[in-house]
Amino acid sequence: MPSKRPTTSAQSSRPVTASTGAWADPDGVSSAGAGASGADAVHAHHLAMQQSHAEFDDSEGESEEDDGLFAYLPPQSAAPATTSPYAHQQSRALPPATGATTTSTGMLGRIDEDSIYDDRPDTKPSIGSFDFAPVGSESYRMTAVSTAPSHFNAATATISLPSPKSGALSSTDMLPYSPSATSDMKRAFSAGSSISGAPDDKKHDEEDEDEDSPYPEVRCAVSNLDDTTMPCMTLRMWVIGMILCLVAGSVNVFFNFRQPAPSVIPLVLLLISFPIGKFVAYIMPIRTFRLPRWLGGIEIALNPGPFNVKEHVLIYIMANVSITSPYALSAIVVGEIFYDMKLSFWFSFLLVLASQLTGFGLAGLCRRFLVWPASMIWPQNLVACTLLNTLHAGEDALGGGGISRFRFFMYAFVGAFLYTFLPAYLFTSLSVFSWVCWMKPNGTVVNQLFGVESGLGMGVLTFDWAQISWVGSPMMVPWWAEVHAMVGFVLFYWIITPILYYTNTWELGHFPIFSSMPYDRFGDVYDIKRVLDNTTGIVTLNVTSYNEYSPLYMPAGWVMTYLLAFAVSAAVIVHTLLYHGGALINGLKRMKVEKDDIHAKLMRNYPEVPDWWYLVSFVFFFLLAVVAVERWKVGVPVWALVLALLLPVIYILPGGFIFAMTGQPITLNLLAQIIPGSLLPGNVFANMVFKVYSLETHNEAIMFVADLKLGHYIKVPPRASFIAQSSATILSSFLQVGVKQWLFENVDGICRPGQKDRLTCPHNQVFYTASAIWGLLGPTRQFGKGGMYHPELYALVFGALLPIPFWLYQRRYPQGKAKLISIPVILNGVAQIPPATAINYSSWFVVAFIFQYVVRRARFGWWSKFNYVLSAALDSGTVMGIMVIFFCLQLPKSISPPQWWGNTVYKGTLDHKGAVSFHDPIPLAPR
Repeated sequence: MPSKRPTTSAQSSRPVTASTGAWADPDGVSSAGAGASGADAVHAHHLAMQQSHAEFDDSEGESEEDDGLFAYLPPQSAAPATTSPYAHQQSRALPPATGATTTSTGMLGRIDEDSIYDDRPDTKPSIGSFDFAPVGSESYRMTAVSTAPSHFNAATATISLPSPKSGALSSTDMLPYSPSATSDMKRAFSAGSSISGAPDDKKHDEEDEDEDSPYPEVRCAVSNLDDTTMPCMTLRMWVIGMILCLVAGSVNVFFNFRQPAPSVIPLVLLLISFPIGKFVAYIMPIRTFRLPRWLGGIEIALNPGPFNVKEHVLIYIMANVSITSPYALSAIVVGEIFYDMKLSFWFSFLLVLASQLTGFGLAGLCRRFLVWPASMIWPQNLVACTLLNTLHAGEDALGGGGISRFRFFMYAFVGAFLYTFLPAYLFTSLSVFSWVCWMKPNGTVVNQLFGVESGLGMGVLTFDWAQISWVGSPMMVPWWAEVHAMVGFVLFYWIITPILYYTNTWELGHFPIFSSMPYDRFGDVYDIKRVLDNTTGIVTLNVTSYNEYSPLYMPAGWVMTYLLAFAVSAAVIVHTLLYHGGALINGLKRMKVEKDDIHAKLMRNYPEVPDWWYLVSFVFFFLLAVVAVERWKVGVPVWALVLALLLPVIYILPGGFIFAMTGQPITLNLLAQIIPGSLLPGNVFANMVFKVYSLETHNEAIMFVADLKLGHYIKVPPRASFIAQSSATILSSFLQVGVKQWLFENVDGICRPGQKDRLTCPHNQVFYTASAIWGLLGPTRQFGKGGMYHPELYALVFGALLPIPFWLYQRRYPQGKAKLISIPVILNGVAQIPPATAINYSSWFVVAFIFQYVVRRARFGWWSKFNYVLSAALDSGTVMGIMVIFFCLQLPKSISPPQWWGNTVYKGTLDHKGAVSFHDPIPLAPR
């Protein structure tokens, strides 16, 4: 059954441009000037309309170009169309120049009675006119006067148009007024237009409010119409989506063990899958097969039509939940490499699967609170909606010419692929570009300040995209967030950290400033095996050996990381209550009583997923975790799994609610380490499993809910989302565990310092250090009363107090600059240190400044068209280049990079060796 209302946005043959809400043709020429403008825009628009709707020419054979009018509501013989008694009319006019005081009049042209008014036989063809009067600098008031019968009265609309040049033609859509179609008429112009018909009344206004989202940011990015006949669970969606997700998931597991490591993010797959989908739709024959009756007798179309937005968003949803390297792999790798545990493939697979999909069931059970209410906005999904709508609005040409996005992507991709061979293989000093240290390789302070590997990275330069994009592509993150992150980095790592280091606070001067590893009192990497007790088959702490050997010391980077972690844990709660408390309370009130918005109403056309599907998933995958720890006897009590599951169950609603309303995540990281560390001190693997299962269940639940909301916005059938999410996650988990198993069986020295292929496992080293601090030794020894790092707990108070003065200042001066400051973003923006180092942030910000500030301001047209495409191309080309180097040169043939100055100069510096200020051992404290 088709929807009762016509479809727009990316769900129609004539979509809405996401950035402006104005009508756009399939080639992306918007009536609001989103792509081209002037005469070229009109010409391109009319050509496209002639091609798309040539069968609807008027009965006398006059071309639509000649009439200046397009009546393109399909006749009865075409696909089922709306029954609304009005026609969309594409007309050409000459709006007055900006600031003019007179109006221009244009003729509407003739309407074809047979093709438009089949459902209204009493209606006669009409000719009318419309006037343009300037309103502001870029808007015009259009008055349409029709000679049609009484149900077509005068209508007035304020619409946004590009400022026309002298003699240039501008294009706009207009509708004759029909009382039964007032709300459709309003949306036909633009999301921000104020349109009213002459005989309109309050009843229609109330209906209009009910027919659109009450939130302007949603109205600007999300279509409020749907085409229920649009296919989504197509064969090509499954093939393209599964291949991309499995390949990307495997690649990300590989790069999880490498330093530096780019990664394939879901947004890259969103961009790559679009031209692939278009190409498959172009080449595949239009054939349909029917499966045997014992397989359901389902019809499968090889080519169901153009690649559409619902297929596209399902691929993106699959990528969101499946391509990230599973967090549980960190516990498995650390257990095998650092604690000498023997863990089988099937234990690894069950643990990964349980940690990934328990959150899936939890997310589904919460969707009535976090997905269906209109107040649950999920701001990050609006970006994806805008990009999807932009892509499916059609390819536009910059300024009426230029190359397409796809061709630009291919050029940049090939360039990035070829260039990667330089910093990754032929000239590795371009990656470790510690150029100041080359001048004084044995200068301690110089290497500590300007070093790339263990220093503060004040040289700011690296020519390796894998280094630059380590903390995320600088071309994807909003400029305001990048400024916040860099302010936090400079303040905490370039100012406070050197003060702590050079005053030898907590004996920091005995160790390198940046390192992912813990240290002993001799300044060496902590030998964890000297303090382990494995006599019972379960790894625990040997307290006697620990007292005789050494306390565990953290380098300066780790000390600052935990200071910020404590501070942000309190700051995000206080900040949310101060800045968003009212919205949260109102949202909770509305969530109980608010009516369905237009998106929820349209989703009623599709069968909902029964709650018992999600409940079965939740229970089944929790039982898988129980089976894993009980069958393989790894020392994890079942009650610990139950307690680990309680954390996400308790936090999913408040955490999801805050994230959906504000975009601020609530992290359970500290709780998931403090609780097991206190209840199971010394049982390191039980601590790791508790942390992994709790954090991953919560994070995956939030991710699944966000994707359900994205499907809600794009009007994807809920059962399609359920099947796509679960299938992609299960298959990807199996393959990712297999990739990890293969790497550790075939790569020599993996996860060891200096591994020749750079597979040093930086993320797993961080996880190992945290497991030793919180799990093996326990939080009491490190942070309890009398513990070495006990003063760090005062960061909780500091974090709670820090947002208050900024909030008070903003209340006193609402228009002041303080309203732009977000304390949680400043504190959390540098959370990827470690394993990231200073150079990853300093070089990242340099590129961000170039593209997100300079280019965006100076060449906004180029930026809006190519910025994200270039970012995806650089990510993809770099990933492909590194994979080719590893699998074609280093793994099968053991061909090492050429030994010359460009590959060895940085290895002779103290930065590479780890520069320290003090070399004498730290004496043991008296007991």
